[in-house]
Amino acid sequence: MARYTGPKTKIARKFGEPIFGPDKVLSKKNYPPGQHGNGRKKKTSEYGIQLREKQKAKYTYGVLERQFRNLFEKASRAKGITGEVLLQLLESRLDNIVYRMGLAKTRAGARQLVSHRHVVVDGKVVNIPSYSVKQGQIVGVREKAKSLEVILDSVSGINHGKYPWIEYDRNSMSAKYLHIPERADIPENIKEQLIVELYSK
Repeated sequence: MARYTGPKTKIARKFGEPIFGPDKVLSKKNYPPGQHGNGRKKKTSEYGIQLREKQKAKYTYGVLERQFRNLFEKASRAKGITGEVLLQLLESRLDNIVYRMGLAKTRAGARQLVSHRHVVVDGKVVNIPSYSVKQGQIVGVREKAKSLEVILDSVSGINHGKYPWIEYDRNSMSAKYLHIPERADIPENIKEQLIVELYSK
């Protein structure tokens, strides 16, 4: 399973945003890492700005380059605005749905739940984090995994109503993927048009 395993705080400081979740170090050092991180900022080229936005999206959703490019190509062939469709495809990934459900505190944690066979889609175990969930499908937790402390700890105190495209059922610890989210509803701070411009060069 491909995933980023390097120092997460360093990446979060690079972008100045807690893209991997709450980060105590980032709140104290909200500037790039390295010897000159808090010094004078260099002017970034147009290409550099576009590349940075693509990297931010990849790290945020935990997708490596080949997967990301494949998703972009799929988005560019689909109807609609390419950048928005790209984010919608990323949001439809199973690991992201599990994260949005609140079953894990981070996408990396959600990916682990999926790969360890704790998650079911329409009652069948799916252990592929990149699986694309379709509208109307129900994502849930395997019966024997419902007592896992990591899941119970994560779902407690979560506001399950903040993502209108997901209908969560507390009793069954499952959620229905109601519809593809609108761009305005996706909270990630990603300028998707810059990614489209980068791949269009």
